[in-house]
Amino acid sequence: MCIDLHTHSLYSDGSHSPRELVALGVENRLQCLALTDHDTVEGVAELLRYGQEAGLPVISGVEISATLRQYTVHILGYGFDPLLPELTEWLRPLQNGRARRNQTILEKLSSLGIDISEQELQAVSAAGQTGRPHFARILVARGVVPSFDAAFSRYLGRNKPAWAPRFCYSASEAIAMIHQAGGKAVLAHPGMLNPDIRVIASLVQDLARNGLDGLEAYHPSHNKQLRRKLVQLAKDGQLLATGGSDFHGVTRPAHPLAGQTNGFCPPASLLPPLLNALAKPKLIPYQS
Repeated sequence: MCIDLHTHSLYSDGSHSPRELVALGVENRLQCLALTDHDTVEGVAELLRYGQEAGLPVISGVEISATLRQYTVHILGYGFDPLLPELTEWLRPLQNGRARRNQTILEKLSSLGIDISEQELQAVSAAGQTGRPHFARILVARGVVPSFDAAFSRYLGRNKPAWAPRFCYSASEAIAMIHQAGGKAVLAHPGMLNPDIRVIASLVQDLARNGLDGLEAYHPSHNKQLRRKLVQLAKDGQLLATGGSDFHGVTRPAHPLAGQTNGFCPPASLLPPLLNALAKPKLIPYQS
């Protein structure tokens, strides 16, 4: 019995629509699915609607890029009101920052002899937020790089020739906004910040002082040993433990949607504590 509380749709850098994600969730017999697009909640209403139609429990979600010390951290928000005007307005500077960064990346790639038009970029993006993964898909399609990961290691990653910074809120601001919208805030894939559990614990301590509610213990980048340590860290800090595949679709085939048949299965036992913690969980129950 699996859940998947970390997925992306074409409204950010995934390749599937919310409706297609629901269909995959039903196929994989998930007990709950959350859509956590980057810095946008544009696809959440669709997920809620199609989840109800398909009889799959779904929950509102978002993944917000934020700063903490020298790190860029990702804060997952769950169970909030996706239609709250204050939330959509608060997200707008993040989205505008992405747009400005895209222009800088276009200019930097052009200076390297790689000309990509705005129209070509938008055609790949299709809908929602456009970001570096869309540039990576173009570079792979053109044969400039052999793989998605190579696009980041050669051009798009931090301090690489086409990298550009963008606006981010602080982690405390992200947590506060998620709470204002009625949700719970969870640190995404902490093992990707630093593999040392002592460093992770220190970061979590800082975040907890600012209201962090949980840790994403189950993530494809976490081995079993780290997963156990993160579950214990959450328990010791009276924090929630959650899990998700970080599913993006064709751009990251190494991260398939969670399910009992593919080996990655955040247990459904993680869900009740999250739902109990939410004052008004945005859960669509199974239809009888």
